[in-house]
Amino acid sequence: MRVLLKILFIIPLLYIPAMPAYLAITAGSRPCSGVEVHIKDSAQYHFVTRRSLLNIVYNKGGRLAGKPVRELKLTELESAVQELRELRQAEVYMGIDGRIHVFADQRNPVFRIMPDGGGDFFIDSEGVIIRKRNPYNPRLHVVVGDVTISQAMLNGVSIFDTTIKKTVLRDVFTLVNHIEDDSFWSAQIDQIHVDGNSEINLIPRVGNHLVHLGTIENVEDKLRNLGAFYEKVLPEVGWNKYRIINLEYKDQIVCKKR
Repeated sequence: MRVLLKILFIIPLLYIPAMPAYLAITAGSRPCSGVEVHIKDSAQYHFVTRRSLLNIVYNKGGRLAGKPVRELKLTELESAVQELRELRQAEVYMGIDGRIHVFADQRNPVFRIMPDGGGDFFIDSEGVIIRKRNPYNPRLHVVVGDVTISQAMLNGVSIFDTTIKKTVLRDVFTLVNHIEDDSFWSAQIDQIHVDGNSEINLIPRVGNHLVHLGTIENVEDKLRNLGAFYEKVLPEVGWNKYRIINLEYKDQIVCKKR
């Protein structure tokens, strides 16, 4: 009886450590049943598509369906997907369903940049530059003019990184967020123009004039004064009377007639 009890006690002890190895061998020999793509906020943003992600995975991994799981190089597949600048995060993992799962979290664009020197870009909520690659055009404020996109920015370094020299894009980023927080200015301001002195002009949707903001110093006061000017003055004199509305000077509005 004692011998039997010992045997019954030892068997589970041998079974428990052996089981994971057995499961690993069994799972490793199981064939891959396909690839499943999950794109976060796919209805809102369209920087990447299911087809584009599948192309990356298949170009890197070849024919995946039917291949034993142990032969799949998931780390390499994940690295290939992560090279897409349009993604804030990407993961590739094997699910319990036997399928490779590709998870993609797209970047959140804040505004579009079209420099005088050429190129077409977006900047996201983390200050990362994304090159425009497809016809997708989200409804964003457009920044034009004398804007420099450095090689470091093109390589994915945020404009807020300490290695990036001072750039007007930081001021524009602050300005756009301030505009977006106000429903009136968000609807009224069409484009933002940066001149050769790194000063900012606003191009409104209503009124045939240009608003010279200068720097973003005291931007809240400047826009508050402009709002009062729009409300009390322009309805009386006409929205097209002035060519330039200058807010550069503290607590002053200087206008140039057409």
